[in-house]
Amino acid sequence: MEKAMPGEMMKAVRIHRFGGPEVLVYEDVPRPRPGPGEALVRVHAVGLNPPDWYLRDGYRALPPEWRPAGGVPIIPGTDISGVVAGLGEGVTGFAAGDVVYALVRFPEGVFGGSNGYAQYVSVPAAQLAPGPAGIDHVQAAAAPMSLLTAWQFLVDQGHDEPNPLQPARHEPVSLDGRRVLINGAAGGVGHFALQIAKLKGAQAIAVASARHKALLRDLGADQVIDYRATPPEDVVRDLDLVVDAVGGPATGRFLKTLKPGGALFPIFPLGFDGAAEAARQGITVSATQVRSSGAQLRQLAPLLSDGRIRAVIDSTYPLADVHKAHERAERGHIQGKIVLTVD
Repeated sequence: MEKAMPGEMMKAVRIHRFGGPEVLVYEDVPRPRPGPGEALVRVHAVGLNPPDWYLRDGYRALPPEWRPAGGVPIIPGTDISGVVAGLGEGVTGFAAGDVVYALVRFPEGVFGGSNGYAQYVSVPAAQLAPGPAGIDHVQAAAAPMSLLTAWQFLVDQGHDEPNPLQPARHEPVSLDGRRVLINGAAGGVGHFALQIAKLKGAQAIAVASARHKALLRDLGADQVIDYRATPPEDVVRDLDLVVDAVGGPATGRFLKTLKPGGALFPIFPLGFDGAAEAARQGITVSATQVRSSGAQLRQLAPLLSDGRIRAVIDSTYPLADVHKAHERAERGHIQGKIVLTVD
């Protein structure tokens, strides 16, 4: 990436050491210039995602061999909505002033040093898409990673990159007329997975705490289970698919809810130890790694524009108050997405 010319500065948030929300520093940094095949985007809003706080604390939640290599300082953030401010060599299809949104350099650029928590970011043009008409920057920035995750799990993986999570390629399953349970249905990925399941003709059972019931019904859930009152694995049977947007070691509890030939898609698959039991029951357990895709965001934009899929906003914070946004994330029970606004 080209360096900024002297005097070209911007506000951004950088991590100089790993730790809690207090390590996020709002400061002046050189403004990037777009390299060949890149567009410079003036950022108006940034969506927060779990990889942001995993990165902030040095990916301690991952096994050492899974931790990306790289050093500080780093500008975190991947989900942006903004306006094209300049074009690098060879970029076609975009012009200065275009409203765009993107999932920026994920997963390959996590430690790339210059990402979305900033007034400007350079983005590979192949990862950009025209912003959805009829929604604002906050709603658009809330979508990319979470919506692409749900879409690539449920509809179209959209790439043939080797799967770091399993030897076989992830394959979505038919949703039309199927019984699908979404665990963590009120969260970032979960609320999009619920809407996609309904869009594709599934009967959808949403699992979340009771305070989310009205929202989940509004998003199309046919049934809502309050996991605090009723463990879903105790009352649901004969499912075709479980999308566990919480994942982790407890995801194996959903195996008994599935019919033979069903599928379990844990969004966070690390810690799952039920492979033998799944094989015995004839259940497919599969996951994939979300990847940037301007083509898929272009495909999804009309669904966001006309409201067939909508981003639910938990809360917004100015970029300068990024530590407050991360503190909100640490409290958990997020309804939809947290978004940073950028002046």
